[in-house]
Formats: sequence, C-alpha cells, structure tokens
Amino acid sequence: MVYTSGTTGSPKGVMLSQDNITWTARYGSQAGGIQPAEVQQEVVVSYLPLSHIAAQIYDLWTGIQWGQVCFAQPDALKGSLVDTLREVEPTSHMGVPRCGEKIMGTHPGVAAQSRLRLGARCCCGTMAVMLEHNLTCPSSDLKPFAARLADYLVLAKVRQALGFAKCRKSFYGAAPMTAETQRFFLGLNIRLYSGYGLSETSGPHFMSSPCNFRLYSSGKVVPGCRAKLVNQDAEGIGEICMWGRTVFMGYLNMEDKTREAIDADGWLHSGDLGRLDGDGFLYITGRLKELIVTAGGENVPPLPIEEAVKTELPLVSSAVLIGDQRKFLSMLLTLKCTLDPDTCEPTDTLTEQAVEFCQRVGSRATRVSDIVGRRDEAVYRAIEEGIRRVNGNAAARPYHIQKWAILERDFSISGGELGPTMKLKRLAVLEKYRDVIDSFYLE
Repeated sequence: MVYTSGTTGSPKGVMLSQDNITWTARYGSQAGGIQPAEVQQEVVVSYLPLSHIAAQIYDLWTGIQWGQVCFAQPDALKGSLVDTLREVEPTSHMGVPRCGEKIMGTHPGVAAQSRLRLGARCCCGTMAVMLEHNLTCPSSDLKPFAARLADYLVLAKVRQALGFAKCRKSFYGAAPMTAETQRFFLGLNIRLYSGYGLSETSGPHFMSSPCNFRLYSSGKVVPGCRAKLVNQDAEGIGEICMWGRTVFMGYLNMEDKTREAIDADGWLHSGDLGRLDGDGFLYITGRLKELIVTAGGENVPPLPIEEAVKTELPLVSSAVLIGDQRKFLSMLLTLKCTLDPDTCEPTDTLTEQAVEFCQRVGSRATRVSDIVGRRDEAVYRAIEEGIRRVNGNAAARPYHIQKWAILERDFSISGGELGPTMKLKRLAVLEKYRDVIDSFYLE
C-alpha cells in the first residue's frame, strides 16, 4: 500500500500487487541499465521517505537485486546527505529535482572546490568546455583532449566533493527538472537519467539509461509495457496513458476513483500531458489538473512558462503561474536563498548565485528582505525586464504574465508548499497565498 503524495488532491491508497512490485523491480532495473548483484555490485544511498514509491522501488525492491543499500541519516534532506554520499561513494544514485537545484545553487562542497581551491574562472571555464561537448555529442562518451583534461584536473575534484566520484548512473524522478539544472550537471560531466511513472504504475514506466538517452526527455517505455497519448492537440501533446504489469490493482475503498483512472481496456490515464518524438522518447509538458483555463477560455500549461522565467532570471528559486478562471495570468516568485545548516529551513540570506545576479543589475542586496522589504528598484526592474522577455517569446497575448510578486520566504516542506519528495503542492500554494493572489485581480 502506497499513498499518493496529495500534491493535486487528497492522498489515495494505491494497492500494489506482488506481481506489480517484482515485475517492475526486475524490468525497470534492466531498462535503467542496472546489473544484477552477481554481475556487478551496485552501491546506493537511501534517503527519500520510504513511504514514497520512488524509494520503495529504488531503495528496497530493486536494491535487493543490486547489492548494497546504505541508509542515510534521518536529517539527510536537512543537509547531511552529501556527507553520506562522500562517505559511501555510491555507484548509482537517484535524486529528486529540488535536491539537484540546491546542490547547484547553495552547496558549500561545490563552492569550496570550484572557487577556493580551483578558482571561479577556472571551474566555470572547464564546466563550459564539458557542457559544450555534452550538448554537442549528448550520446557519446568519446571526448576530445580538452574535455578529458578538464575532467581530470578540475571536474573530478568537484564530483568527489559531492560524493559522486564513483557514480556511474545518476537518475532523477518524482518531478520535472529544469533545463538549467540539467545543464549544470552536464557541465560537471554528470548525465542525469530520467524516469517517469506514478505510484499507480509501481514507479518507473519510462526510463532513460546510458544506452537510451535523450536530453530533457523521460526516456522510452520500459520493455514489456505500452503507452499512448489521447486527445492530442495540434502540437502532438496529449494525456499520457499506460498499460502493462506495472499498473496497480486500484485505490483502497475508492471504486469510483479506480474506474476514473483505469478505463475498460486496462489503460491507466495519468493526468499528465506529454508528447512522444519519432523515436519514442517521452517529453512531459504539464499536468491536466494543473492546466490553467483563463476566464477567456484559453488553456495554458504552467510548466513551460514557469521554467522560462527561472531560466531567464537565475535568482528565482520557484515560479508559480496563476490564472485559472481569471482575466489574465500572474505569478508568485521566490528567491534563491541559503538553507539553515541545522534545520534546512530557507534563510533570509541570498545564495551566491543570487547575489551575483543582484550585483550585475546594480543592486547591493545580500538578503531576501533587502529586496522585498525595501523593494529594491534595481532587482524589481531586472525581474520586470526578464518577465517582459518571457512574454515576448509567448505564443499569444493570453500567455503573457501581467502581474507578479516576490514572496518573503522560499518554499519548504515545513511551510506546506512542498511534498515529501520536495515536489510543489500547487493547491497548497494557491490557498496559503490567496490574499497576495487576490490583490492581483482587484479593480
């Protein structure tokens, strides 16, 4: 029994059979390029809540086949995870996007290696060389001399500081990962392999692997499973439906919800939107329940617009698009800040990346309160210009962000905005910041 995260509604009890678990553990591992323990011993670190399907499958059921599972400290997500990774040096790792974003923006191990010992310019230059190669030849392990030298002299030390010195396969799932974060890890010569699935599919139904990789995609369907898109639009985007031995038995004591999820032919309707390219690689574009329908009847998927804002404005940590049944679109923003080392709660101190952005636009701000409390003109002007650039690339005016606000604190699990795997709880955000949102639409 695994309960859904409740990010789009009340949690539901997902009933998984012995066959669901054993089949997914075996063939999901094969699709991800994981070898049985008798062929190659894998070492993994378990740190996600074991009540979540990702940890259930990756840490427990597939871990039985792989080799060695090392359990992190209870405060792993509060800052001790990297210490465990450095101690254990896993050969395979599964993360959630929010952890990757925090490593990218705030972790002292990266800063110590890339800026103190090696120098900021040196590290940035070597990462740029590696990123260019990995973007140009995303499926090739053959690297030119400059890239190999950069990897040996600089990037290997950064990976060691993060605990990834021996990691051959790095997976992520549970939520979409921004292009910025994926590019950061590519610059460190860490290719992130995505998995896509639900609690209702026993975890992975699509997988990427070293032999089955395409940047920004969620991989291909696990062999033995099937997938299709229904109600596709002109761009080929439709609801992702899945079939196979991964599909669950039903929701506990919720026959009506089970019939809504699984149709008469056994296809599970995910509620997620995506497209399939000509080679069968899946790209997630949003979620039906998160689809914004404006008062004018326009259907607006929030995810692409939110990612565009975060890419355009590197000081932004979270961007939440608003506008369901409203006259126009608006947005809530949070800024990148450091985490308290003891509680892992967001602090008022901006990250180094955010401070650098402020300096570039003419601000001396080092704290969130410097910007929000004093309404820093330089930063607000820069954000407005970034929003304007995003609007300039929009398909039509109904997709324009017309108003926005910066919140005083970044999202967190304790604040109720993030779920157990640090996935955004959109409905909780809308409720918690209702007053701010309503102020956008006052005449």
